Order: sequence, then C-alpha cells, then structure tokens
Amino acid sequence: MKIVVVTLPRFREAGMRIAAFLEAELVPYAPDIFAELYGKCDVIVGVMSAGIAVRGCAPLLTDKWHDPAVIVVTPDLRYAIPVLGGHHGGNEVAKRLAELGIEPVISTATEVMGRPSVEETAKTGGFTIVNRSSTREVNGAILDGDVPIIRVQAPKIVVADPGVSVLVTDSPYVIGIGCRLGTTADEIRSAISAACKDADIPENSVTLFATTLKKFHEKGLHEGIAALAGNLIFLDDDTINKQIPATPSRAEMLGLCGVAEPCALALSKTGSLILKKTVYGRVTIAIGR
Repeated sequence: MKIVVVTLPRFREAGMRIAAFLEAELVPYAPDIFAELYGKCDVIVGVMSAGIAVRGCAPLLTDKWHDPAVIVVTPDLRYAIPVLGGHHGGNEVAKRLAELGIEPVISTATEVMGRPSVEETAKTGGFTIVNRSSTREVNGAILDGDVPIIRVQAPKIVVADPGVSVLVTDSPYVIGIGCRLGTTADEIRSAISAACKDADIPENSVTLFATTLKKFHEKGLHEGIAALAGNLIFLDDDTINKQIPATPSRAEMLGLCGVAEPCALALSKTGSLILKKTVYGRVTIAIGR
C-alpha cells in the first residue's frame, strides 16, 4: 500500500511525524497536488482542513473502486477522518494512527456496527470482488443480519443473482483479453506470456483475466486460462461500456467501446493500465493495475 502525506507548510512538523510513522512519502500542499497524486498512490493523508481536501479531490472523483482513500488529519493531531475509501484502506490507516494518539473517526456503517463488509471479507481472505455493484445490497443485508459465505469448489456452474457478491483469488494485475473466432489455447497463452514480458511483470503474478460475455463460447480462451490456473471473468456490455478506454476499438461494431482495455479497467484497482491494447497475432491484450 503506497501512502502519501500532504501537508500545508505551517503543519509540516505534524506531517513529518505522520509520514515517519507510516513510512510514507511527505509532499507539500499545492493547488494541483491531488490531481498529481491520483492514480499514483493508494492512500492520501492530508494534514489540513477537510474542506481543502474535499475541494481538491471533488473534480477527480470516479468511483470508490478506483479513487485513492483520502484521510484528513486535523492540524492539532486529534482526529483522523477517512473522507474517501474507508473500505479501501482509509479506515485501516486511520486506525494505525491511533498509535500516535490520533483518534480515528470512522463513518462506514458496517464497521461502526461491528459487521464484516464484503470488502473486508475479500481483503482478509485474499480475494477480489468481481461484481462490485453487488456490494451495496450485500453490505446492507449484512447490517440487518448474518450473510452466509459459501465457497464453491470446481468444477461447478454458478448462477448468481445481482444481490450476490462473487469473490475470486486476488491479483495485483488484471489482463483484459480480446480474440478472434477460433483462437486456440496455445495462442492465448503465448499472447499472455508476451504481454507480461512487455509490461515487465512476472507471468505468475496475474491470476485474473477478463473478457466480454460475447466470447463465452471460445473454447481456446477457456482452455488457455485454465492452463494458467487463472480466473476468467466474462463481463456484460453495460460494465464494459462504462469504462473509458485509452485506444479506439473496432469493437464498436459489436456495440462495445472496446474489449481488452475496458475489461482490464473494469476489474483493476487503480483504474489505470500498465499495458495499453496490444495485438499479438489473433489475440489482443491490455493489462490493468
């Protein structure tokens, strides 16, 4: 988890103390500092008024899955207030600051009520949430009572309603895949290997792969990802078209804004790509972080 502490000049001493404790980078406040940090860190700790932090972040907000967590620490070092991303590192860092005598002010409903959220369950178990839109309904149900966690062992076919959160093994990267009709498993594996090499990441560091539901019947795609012991997620058109890909795509003919890039972005943690859409023979790959 990369943490950056932003402090106004007059509160630099307090900022230095927090940064040293969190082993974080310390940077001075500037009007565009939040824009500079977005997408480059997981947590921003601002030693300043909440108003400054909120106004700085407001124009940059996308969604809770891709925005960094933002914590405001009052200049007197009395309170640490997660204003964004409580479930995504904000609450955790605020609680760590309690060791400095800074009181965490937590507003996340599940945490305040002592209930385990979907996000907390995923993090504790080393999972990632596939259908993120489900968490609102499931977390609401968790507030009302116990929600069972059911682990399904392969081979199985699972049909899940919208109010069911689906978790798979976590992965620091997600590979979005597009392919031509009839692409073989060997072509899929070869393209993934080449893409990981181009992105300078270990091939075994990726366990999450995503493509369009329109490719569900591609046997080579299923077999290629199975050989890598990966999880292959098929995304619906609405999920794909909510993304903003970096590169134009001929997938518009299929009613999609793209395949490889938007699929990688949809399941990425930071909403950023470390490898833009790249073509390897009959396979197109993009890698999100």
